[in-house]
Amino acid sequence: METAACEAFKTRIKDYMLKAVREAKVNSSWMNPDAGYEGALMKFIDDLFGSNKELYKYFFPFKDIVSNCGLYNSLSQVLLKITATGVPDFYQGTELWDFSLVDPDNRRPVDYGLRAVLLEDIKKAEKEMGALNLAALLTKNKKDGRIKMYLIYKALNFRKSCKELFERGEYLPLQTIGTNARSVCAFARHYNGGIVFVITPRFVAKIITNNGELHFKRKIWGNNYVVIPFMENIAGFKEKEIIFRNIFTGETIELNKHGEALHLPLHNLFDNFPAAMLINAQTQ
Repeated sequence: METAACEAFKTRIKDYMLKAVREAKVNSSWMNPDAGYEGALMKFIDDLFGSNKELYKYFFPFKDIVSNCGLYNSLSQVLLKITATGVPDFYQGTELWDFSLVDPDNRRPVDYGLRAVLLEDIKKAEKEMGALNLAALLTKNKKDGRIKMYLIYKALNFRKSCKELFERGEYLPLQTIGTNARSVCAFARHYNGGIVFVITPRFVAKIITNNGELHFKRKIWGNNYVVIPFMENIAGFKEKEIIFRNIFTGETIELNKHGEALHLPLHNLFDNFPAAMLINAQTQ
């Protein structure tokens, strides 16, 4: 970490820790601050940011693993927030990755101009290269934050276009089966023949690779499925509508028949984007 960036980050940590210990009211407080304790705490933080190469040797690889898990979990949480029951709420500036601590750290100015430019760039790229290529590119470069903005942009616009589906539609949790079934969260929203499947990874630390990537390929998801037991009972459903489209990539996914139920295979669902939102013809 460069010296200037390190000093700025250290200041943020100090401000956060000072607030934390005072509000805990154990060793210090706002009414009765303990200068000695707080001074020792600030020195401890200074020492952590010193030239402790032995600490950094172990810290940075661990940090990279935790960071990658956090990125995937953040995308899953945002998609669930937008599509589950209730009204999605966004804190200022969180259209991109936000690594703020609680106040006062999260009260820093937000660069809305940058976000406006990035959103227009995303829209332009989608028109020029198509959703599939854009989704794959954003996934490859996920650390720059544009992947989160793209997910929000696509999901919120779909929610806006299908207002009744989310305001009046039923919420139906879906069962997942297979070796890594617990690493998938899936549910459906449906109303008046329109339906959307929301499928996203969870517990990603169990399936992440050493280089921080998720095992999205067939070798991990090959025998994993989402069970769709209710399609024939939905008013307006037609047999031909077992073909669904992922709004993030434009890819089509076909449901497979298995006895009385339909199965949605996961083996290639996450190849190009680490979350899925699938819609049928009547939802489009």
